[in-house]
Amino acid sequence: MENSYTEDLCGVEPNGDGRIDDPASTSSSYKLFDRRTSVHQMVGGGKAADVILWRRRWVSCGIVVVATFSWLLIERSGISFLSLCSDVLLVLVVLLFLRANYAVYRSKQLETLPELLLSEEMVNNAAASFRVKVNYMLLMAHDITLGKDFRLFFKVVIALWLLSVIGSLISFFTLAYIGIIISVTVPALYNRFEDHVDRCAGVIHRKFSKHYKIVDESLHSRLPRTLIKDKDS
Repeated sequence: MENSYTEDLCGVEPNGDGRIDDPASTSSSYKLFDRRTSVHQMVGGGKAADVILWRRRWVSCGIVVVATFSWLLIERSGISFLSLCSDVLLVLVVLLFLRANYAVYRSKQLETLPELLLSEEMVNNAAASFRVKVNYMLLMAHDITLGKDFRLFFKVVIALWLLSVIGSLISFFTLAYIGIIISVTVPALYNRFEDHVDRCAGVIHRKFSKHYKIVDESLHSRLPRTLIKDKDS
């Protein structure tokens, strides 16, 4: 019974002879988040994507260890995040200053540090990306206030409600820590089990769309006809 339910959920159905075909042949073309690129390109590409997908294992492992240590230090010791950052920067600045003066006293040549500069191209790209995201959010808010997209309204309400519930249960730093761990682990797991996840997500998406259509038709049937005409116009 359990095996048949799992097979039905993941979209693996028996054929006419009662046999189950190869999952690769029965998988749909549905892709999670409606993506058209690879997982590596979806998470940004480059070295950052290599870290997220654990292609640079030591760096990924280091991020998890540092994030876990910082979370334990802040949550268990009671030190505020601002105080911790200030103390770390204070120690770093003092050590670098003493190191530079000690090298001058011993007549040693210090290694040249790379200059940290933001190029105009980086700033323009960041500003353009930020502008696109802000315009998209404003367009979403416009559609919600006019009642044009019930599905979008439903998603925003659920997301805000979940954030409110989560915010009342855990602190912001704990939420940030969970976000870091999820961003480093979930994309890597999805990249490994991509076909199986897409197949299951496709079945769930079809079932959700079917139920949403029923609810939407039911709501439209209960609305006054004049209100429906005004909404369509």
